[in-house]
Amino acid sequence: MLRSKAFNLLKSVHLMSGQPKLSYKGIHPVIASHGHRSHGSVGYRQRYKTGAGSAGGRTLGAPQTKAMSEPELPGLLILDIGGTYGVQENIVALLKKHFCLITMKEFLENKKEMSKKIQSVFVSECRPTVDQELLESLPNLKVIGNSGVGVDHLNLKMISNFGVKVTNTPHAVADSTADIGMALMLASARRLVEGSQIAISPHTKYFAVDWLGVEVTRATLGIIGMGRIGYKVAQRARAFEMKILYHNRKQRKEEEQAVGAHYCEKMEDLLQQSDFVMLVVNLTPENHKMIGKKELGLMKPTATLINIGRGALIDQDALVEALQNNVIRAAALDVTYPEPLPRDHPLLKLNNIIITPHIGTATVQAIQMMAEEAIANMLAVLNGQPIPSEVFPK
Repeated sequence: MLRSKAFNLLKSVHLMSGQPKLSYKGIHPVIASHGHRSHGSVGYRQRYKTGAGSAGGRTLGAPQTKAMSEPELPGLLILDIGGTYGVQENIVALLKKHFCLITMKEFLENKKEMSKKIQSVFVSECRPTVDQELLESLPNLKVIGNSGVGVDHLNLKMISNFGVKVTNTPHAVADSTADIGMALMLASARRLVEGSQIAISPHTKYFAVDWLGVEVTRATLGIIGMGRIGYKVAQRARAFEMKILYHNRKQRKEEEQAVGAHYCEKMEDLLQQSDFVMLVVNLTPENHKMIGKKELGLMKPTATLINIGRGALIDQDALVEALQNNVIRAAALDVTYPEPLPRDHPLLKLNNIIITPHIGTATVQAIQMMAEEAIANMLAVLNGQPIPSEVFPK
């Protein structure tokens, strides 16, 4: 239901007047319609160009006829194309429909020319780094489109001071991230990683009858953070007949009634009652290391801590101690700090922990939807339209 609402919200971003209503398979309606060419003699796409008399360096020219040269697309800065850290090829193809892509290497090799063209920055996997030096070198920058929800890698106040807007993609990531939360809970409860290692080990001669996990069905799940993703987790937990507790800055009465959840105003109450505690919040200065030695000590010795938010939400030194001394039963983390952990980190030596490489949104579908939502956001800013997912400095 939330995804449907999100898509309806994005559909309301009318980027151009008189555009045809199209439905491209696999492409978000806003993106599909914006990238489509008019078959008439006059194209609807607007020309972007910089000039001293424009607002923020941008002016919109008159519609171009087919006889004239192709309209220039707005410049979009990305880290790279392909490779270990670059934007995936299929996403590059989608971006190229709406932007003139400029890699960081191209920008650095020709700053004088490229700096004037760049009006947007596409941030994927926290790259490229947006710092004051970069902002000062991009006089026509209007928007930073973050592919993902978390923006703790962006200095929102500093960016805002440059008159640049920041957007994220909360609607695209909810299902995939909730899925990984449930996967980690089930894998930890039933000791799937350990079990797999036993099953394939050349040293295994028999399966021990006393090798046991715990059940998820009808257990108590405490969700810290009842936003879009937290609510999706609750929906899934309901199917397992779990008792659902949640702690949030504000009580979410409509959501709690829909899934039968119970609000805990104090996080301590949730920690003391839950068999599984799942962190589903964005990282802020206020919640840095929100789970430390004290909080771990409040949890049941049979409880499991699951983190699908950000690594720095947990005091990892305290977590190592808690796992080593059986203060809690286990932990399952899709995020750590740093990422990846140093190869000699003590968390990597424990048997009662599962660590995955930040794969909450690492699905073919989620990556595609994040790119589409980011594009819709950036185009809305460039065209002076309502922005579906703007992030404001606190």
